Amino acid sequence: MKQQATGGKLIVLSAPSGSGKTTLVRRLMQDPELNLAFSVSATSRPPRSGEIHGEHYYFLSPEEFRQKIRENAFVEWEEVYPDHFYGTLKSEVERLTAAGKNVIFDIDVKGGMNIKKMYPGRTLSVFVQAPGMDELEKRLRSRGTESEEKIRLRLGKAREELQFAPRFDVIIVNDSLDRALDELTGIIRNFINAKS
Repeated sequence: MKQQATGGKLIVLSAPSGSGKTTLVRRLMQDPELNLAFSVSATSRPPRSGEIHGEHYYFLSPEEFRQKIRENAFVEWEEVYPDHFYGTLKSEVERLTAAGKNVIFDIDVKGGMNIKKMYPGRTLSVFVQAPGMDELEKRLRSRGTESEEKIRLRLGKAREELQFAPRFDVIIVNDSLDRALDELTGIIRNFINAKS
C-alpha cells in the first residue's frame, strides 16, 4: 500500500479559459493518495446554471467583494473583467490546511503567481495550456455557454496569460487529457511527498 501524502502543500493550476484546467483538477481530486482539497474561490460574477454557493464559488456582490479587499481577507484577488472579481479567501486556505489537506487551486495566472509569492516553499505552480490558440477557440465555442463578445474577451485574455507561462514551476500542454493527467499526477505526487 502506498503512503498517503501528508497535508499542507499548495498546488496552483492556472490556465487560459478552455485549456482543460478545471477538468484536470476534478480528476486529480479523485486520487486519494494526493490528499487534495479544493480551494473554493470567491467571485463577484453571477452564478452560472447549476453552480452552488460554497461548492463552486463563494458568490459575493461586487460591493461585498470590495469590502473583503478592504478587510485584507484575501490571499490573492484580481479584477479579471470590469466588476468581475475573483479571489482566494485566507480563511479557506487556513480551514483546509488545518484539516491536514493539500490544497489545490483553480485560479487565474496572476492569482497563481501571488499564492506562489506568499507561500513560496509550500506551493507548486502549474500552467496548463491548450496545444494552440485555434484549439482553444474551438473548445470555448463547443461549451455553448458564452456570447461571441465573451469568447473574444477570453481569447484576448488567453494571449496575455500565455506570456506568464514561463514564470510557473511547470508547464503542462493539455493535448490529451489522459496524458496530461498522468504527467501532472506524477509531478504533484513528487512535490507533496518531498520533504519541505
